[in-house]
Amino acid sequence: MLISSAFAQAPAAGGGDAGFMGLLPIILMFVLLYFLMIRPQMKRAKEHKVMLEGLQKGDEVITAGGVLGRITKLTDAYVTIEIAANTEISVQKAAVQTLLPKGTLKSVQS
Repeated sequence: MLISSAFAQAPAAGGGDAGFMGLLPIILMFVLLYFLMIRPQMKRAKEHKVMLEGLQKGDEVITAGGVLGRITKLTDAYVTIEIAANTEISVQKAAVQTLLPKGTLKSVQS
């Protein structure tokens, strides 16, 4: 009287397709995550590695801390940067963030 009758739902046609269709949104989210986040990060890391391998004495750079300077000495792991006349600092090679065009330091210091 107060409780209505419950009926079982009929199975979906195709049986196995319903399982795959349930996983499809999750698979699409992982594909989207790869193309929007993982792939661009790998590309930036590869470009940074190529830039670090191509550093030479005399290049003008910006470090991760925002220090501008000219490279005076290179080793495998460290770079010595002249930030002012007779003032040099040593930083890890990975701390070099950006390679500047030649002459940038003169225009910044003026």
